[in-house]
Amino acid sequence: MTEDVPTGRDRLRELLDAVLAEDNRTLTEMAGDAFASPWHFSRQVTRGAGESPVALRRRVELERAAWLLQAGRSVTEVAFAAGYESVEGFSRAFARAYGRSPGHRSAAPGPTTRDGHWLPAPNGVHFHPPTSLWVTGEQGARGGDEVTALLVYHALEDTRALLDLAKGVPEDEYRRSRAPGWEVLGWDGPEESLAAVLEHLVRTTEVWLACIEGADHPARGADDPAALLARHDEAAPRWLAVVRDVSRRGAWGDRLVDALCDPPETFVLGSVVAHVLTFGAHRRQLARHWLRDAGVPVDAGDPIDWSRRRTS
Repeated sequence: MTEDVPTGRDRLRELLDAVLAEDNRTLTEMAGDAFASPWHFSRQVTRGAGESPVALRRRVELERAAWLLQAGRSVTEVAFAAGYESVEGFSRAFARAYGRSPGHRSAAPGPTTRDGHWLPAPNGVHFHPPTSLWVTGEQGARGGDEVTALLVYHALEDTRALLDLAKGVPEDEYRRSRAPGWEVLGWDGPEESLAAVLEHLVRTTEVWLACIEGADHPARGADDPAALLARHDEAAPRWLAVVRDVSRRGAWGDRLVDALCDPPETFVLGSVVAHVLTFGAHRRQLARHWLRDAGVPVDAGDPIDWSRRRTS
């Protein structure tokens, strides 16, 4: 079996998927899922992750167990969910890893601590609740934090200003197809109207938040301007907090293995923020063009003007 990896495939992600798949409890099952022999599979995972597949799975399962315990689940329930045949075996493994029994009231930190349940790892692969892995990058990988924060803050305030202006657009103008077949991103579908562009502007933030926070895929809400404003006001402070946390930790190079995608994909946090900023800027300028077309005066959306207004 060759070790060559076809272009465009994330082989390490595929290997991690096989290691951590719900039904793969043994090395043979993991290897079969990755279409490799157990020996070759173990060699690839150990070389790529610095940890054997069995050890990696056991550690991530214990991290998930610690998170479930902090969420109030019983030791018995968590033990069997982690694949242990007895509560005693789970308790011994947990105590060796965390230095205390799973029944201890401080067996895991409070729910606001994202990484308190993480165990030491040679590869940065950790459990991130409830459906994702968090893969940490190089420590201290900083650069341009202040400018990034400024761009994110401007984008959120500018989006809100556009949504507020859209409340004055008549319903037929708001939903009129202005560019039949127009797509900003192929997987997002057509964005032919002011309504569609503004909805995608808000939903992009909601979806990436769910990805990063490990939440379920968000349901689509109403897309009238008032409803979009409410959705934006709920998501905006959370998105700003995420970016500030990444900046504080110097975690722009961290990678998120996201289980919301089918199949799961890996994303670098810095590239996610850049993605949101890039296509958000495009959509905001498109919304400006169509607002003017609907007879609504609107500014240029220049961050320089916005910054001056804030400091004047």
